[in-house]
Amino acid sequence: MTARWRSSFRTKSALALGLVAAADLLLFDHDVGANLGLFMLAALAVALAAHPETWRERRAQAAFGVAAGFCLLLIDRPGVIAWTLAALALGVAVLSPRTDARSDVGDWALRLLRAGLMSVPAPVLDIRRAAARGGRPGAVRRLLVASALPVLGGAMFLGLFVLANPLIERGLAAWRLPPFSLARLLFSMLMAVIAWALLRPRGARRRFMPVWRSRGPGTASASVTLSLVVFNALFALQNALDLAFLWSGAPLPEGVSFAQYAHRGAYLLIVTALLAGGFVLVFLRPGAAQSRAVRWLVIAWVGQNLLLVASSALRTIDYVEAYGLTQLRISALIWMALVGLGLVLICVRLVREKSASWLIGANAAALAVVLTGVAIADIGAVAASWNVRHAREATGDPRGPSLDVAYLRELGPAALVPLTELSRRPLPPGVAAQVQAAQRRTQAELAVRQMHWRTWTWRGQRRLDAAAALTGPIEAGS
Repeated sequence: MTARWRSSFRTKSALALGLVAAADLLLFDHDVGANLGLFMLAALAVALAAHPETWRERRAQAAFGVAAGFCLLLIDRPGVIAWTLAALALGVAVLSPRTDARSDVGDWALRLLRAGLMSVPAPVLDIRRAAARGGRPGAVRRLLVASALPVLGGAMFLGLFVLANPLIERGLAAWRLPPFSLARLLFSMLMAVIAWALLRPRGARRRFMPVWRSRGPGTASASVTLSLVVFNALFALQNALDLAFLWSGAPLPEGVSFAQYAHRGAYLLIVTALLAGGFVLVFLRPGAAQSRAVRWLVIAWVGQNLLLVASSALRTIDYVEAYGLTQLRISALIWMALVGLGLVLICVRLVREKSASWLIGANAAALAVVLTGVAIADIGAVAASWNVRHAREATGDPRGPSLDVAYLRELGPAALVPLTELSRRPLPPGVAAQVQAAQRRTQAELAVRQMHWRTWTWRGQRRLDAAAALTGPIEAGS
């Protein structure tokens, strides 16, 4: 064990302990608020201090910048998506100097997965290495002997000072060890593993050869060609029914309601489109679809899948108009758009003979853009605002969806401003009482969260300010 390794090990151990202490102070047994963003900023600062080699690497610098942006977003609006993207960006920044510059998105996915799996045994392995004494027997014994004098001597002098000084005696009597908590111990161990993975990452230098890198062309056999013919025919049947009843608005057969027809296919047809995309990826790689017939069959099938996705989106939109907007339905529409884009990219890959790395990178870029937008946007507020604007109780239009006050309450602070605006409109007496009660409870709950520095957020403060501008401030707990 070299002196440089021992020094680095001690420094990173101290940084890891500091990060665990920060996690305990900010996160343990507390609701999530700005504290999550503050902890991630602390992790970013620790990573920068522990890895000076990243200061000169452009990819690492860019990743640190992205991570910092998501950390600030976590202070404004904590969320799983923003936290995940911040953690991934930190992982890329730390691993970047140890990787090949030609790595693609697939390489990075495997590398981050491997680094995450190896982070679990890494602290134990490094402690064993540190305890191996570097080939010099007796190091642990000498350490114990060297620490005996300061520990025993310090205890003796402290005892004398306690006897001689009542202030020290009173202060020592008031000091208590925190009660033992298994949950806190497990949380600290988890944070220690995460901190050590950030400070001493493993598995970055290994070269990967994933299955999608296969250079051989896919199959375009008679079986695949016949399958494309059958699939096109089946998809044509489904799309013809959608065009006849869903898109044209023609009346459905007796016994089948429009809501039933729209809702049953909204999500299952997306699964069908995903399976179709998987079929094209597995059996038709660039170079396989050389015949004109196979090429046109593939293009026709991808086109039919796009129509299937559009029909699924129309089903969801019709369902929203009848029953209201929810976060799940917004997420479903976003997911459908991503599936449609993925199908287009698959077709581009086949026609222009792009590589699998290109396809993975293009889809990953689209996913990153969408997730960033979702993390910044407030989907709950969008759903609440739409429901408030279109509810039949607010508009007087009997064709609008019924106002679901209970769902608005479930959205929590995201629904505060829409509820406040709705409470100032003329409403039926029973509905008005429900809306006003929901608005007061939501505003009071948010005011309580904003009183504590750990759970305070920029977005929460803006919501309170907007609500106060409409109705006046409200005391926490009222």
